[in-house]
Amino acid sequence: MNVLSGPAPAQAPHKPIWPVLAPKLVILTGSLLFLAYVLGPIYWVFASSMMSESEIVSKPPNWVPDELNLQNFRSIFFYSEEKVTYETRRATDPTAGSFVPSAAQNLVPALLNSLTVGAWVAALNILLSLTAAYAIARIRFRGRNAALYSILATRVIPDIALVVPLFLVMRNLDLVDSKLALVISYLAITLPFTMYILINYFESIPVDLERAARADGCSHFQVLWHVFLPIGMPAVVASLLFAFLSSWNEFLLALILTSTINGQTLPIVISGFVFDFTTSFSFINAAGVVAIIPPVLLAILFERHIVGGLTAGAVKG
Repeated sequence: MNVLSGPAPAQAPHKPIWPVLAPKLVILTGSLLFLAYVLGPIYWVFASSMMSESEIVSKPPNWVPDELNLQNFRSIFFYSEEKVTYETRRATDPTAGSFVPSAAQNLVPALLNSLTVGAWVAALNILLSLTAAYAIARIRFRGRNAALYSILATRVIPDIALVVPLFLVMRNLDLVDSKLALVISYLAITLPFTMYILINYFESIPVDLERAARADGCSHFQVLWHVFLPIGMPAVVASLLFAFLSSWNEFLLALILTSTINGQTLPIVISGFVFDFTTSFSFINAAGVVAIIPPVLLAILFERHIVGGLTAGAVKG
């Protein structure tokens, strides 16, 4: 035995790993459950859009299609001109997955109507809210607070209370059943919130930038265009997407103000499928997939700007 080596150093007591691992497992389990809760219905819409009717109503549920059936999507974009009657419907087997609602040919025109209305509402929102938000955020004038609170107070009124007045106004202007009626109505609903987003963002921009631009001889419009607009691009993109998605998903006003495919948007046409001769769940879900794809693509492409714009002005200093 080596006497010079001395006693062996004492080992640190072993710490149990469970108290450290348990909170992480709880968070992971909760996150997975929440993810399944959110993505489960979306997955079912995609999967059932490629199933036959018998697979959709089977018990236990069939979560994976036995065979991918793209007939519903072909019917949406390449609809047959065959006339739909009660006799032709009786000859169709709904469980075969080839049942096409009588208004299927209206889906593509309604999709174009939704895109047109949403694009116009988004563009007009930015055109009007940019100048108004800059004036309220940066220019001190008499009645500034009253103007701001009056604009925001309009969103306290529920949309259903505005249906009859809007319908009477559009009827007097001979705009009922037109895309212009929807653009005007959606603009009145979305403009206050887009202004609120931009006002918060503009107020968070350092005032020294504005003073430097004004000292160089820039007008208010030039300051807005060359200073605030490039810096405030996240808020601008968030406002654009909010206005577009609000118009894309809106149902109540579109139902009241339109009656034919000249002005009807996608939610109205899809909801009409449940009143057909036979309800085809697979076809309705296929139409739902078509309606989901554009907003999801926009959200994925501009996710960084959406988060930055919606949290604008949350931290100042």
